[in-house]
Amino acid sequence: MATDNRPLSPHLQVYKPQLTSVLSILHRATGIAVSVGTLLLVWWLVAAAAGPDAYAAVQAFNGSFIGRLLLFGWTLSLMYHLCNGIRHLFWDAGIGLELEAAYASGWTVLVATVVLTLGTWIAAYTVMGG
Repeated sequence: MATDNRPLSPHLQVYKPQLTSVLSILHRATGIAVSVGTLLLVWWLVAAAAGPDAYAAVQAFNGSFIGRLLLFGWTLSLMYHLCNGIRHLFWDAGIGLELEAAYASGWTVLVATVVLTLGTWIAAYTVMGG
């Protein structure tokens, strides 16, 4: 019997992170972030229904540095999860499964995420006046 100190099954220390694996992990993480961030939306809607004082409190939080940071993170997560979800729909249809296409669509998802997130925030600041 060999006395190798190798693990019995593969684990993360064996594998070098690849774009496809990192994007897969990010898709799961952003799914959680979108779900948790939606609580901010629910809080805002409940406050709007509760009256002007509750709404003003939520608006004050959302306008704070922490509030805007959370909203930006939520927007970034939402856009990534959306773009990568569309990528997965193409994969489900059998499109883009080749390695080269998978890497190209992965980079496209990352670029689209940044463009859509910044575009959303620029549009929001333009409409709302800063």
